Amino acid sequence: MAISELKLPQGVSAHEFKSPVLLAEGLALTVARQLSDAIAAQGAATLVVSGGRSPVAFFQHLAKQKLDWSKVVVSLADERWVPVEHADSNAGLLKRYLLQGPAAKAQFLSLYSATANLELAAEQADRLLAELPPIDVLILGMGDDGHTASLFPNSPNLADALNVDGTRRCWPMLAPTVPHQRLTMSRALLASAKYTVLSISGQSKLTTLNAALAGDDVAAMPIRAFLQPTLEIYWCP
Repeated sequence: MAISELKLPQGVSAHEFKSPVLLAEGLALTVARQLSDAIAAQGAATLVVSGGRSPVAFFQHLAKQKLDWSKVVVSLADERWVPVEHADSNAGLLKRYLLQGPAAKAQFLSLYSATANLELAAEQADRLLAELPPIDVLILGMGDDGHTASLFPNSPNLADALNVDGTRRCWPMLAPTVPHQRLTMSRALLASAKYTVLSISGQSKLTTLNAALAGDDVAAMPIRAFLQPTLEIYWCP
């Protein structure tokens, strides 16, 4: 299966690359251009990215782009509730691979806080995100279960987190994999982004995307909430 074989909604565009390296390079160039345009238009830019291992090459390429990083705010679509020093920390991942060299001048808004429990951490992140400027660029990933950010099927707070009219910016979520405790931006906040890319690789992700396109139950596959016009999909085998 190739991404060109999928029946994408009108307005959704797809970009196919021959390898993960070429995808990372192409995505970095696109994101840098979007951020540069935002800085030129409004004096600053906001980038929200997803964590996990897949985006590492993209982060490394983006960090090399010529940008006025001092005018860029970076945050995470979701976070594992673990200290920054933990191997599973998305914030730690960003600091190792993106916020390096000139890119270290970017302002980073972390979702994690060492509070007593996950609920308090989410409340604190929600207050912090009140200071987040409008999102110019959002990079999403997708799991084989159809989750995106940490909007997991069957998580206790999923219905509230998926409320398109919700005012809360961050929710505590439970993942089916370790580490279970997560923090995620709400659908309403994520959907406010001016430019959104879904970056995926491999046939299994294409199969998942095809299944998501075949139905409309957002709770069953939360990625469906973002399969809207203006979405751009970056994929490689």
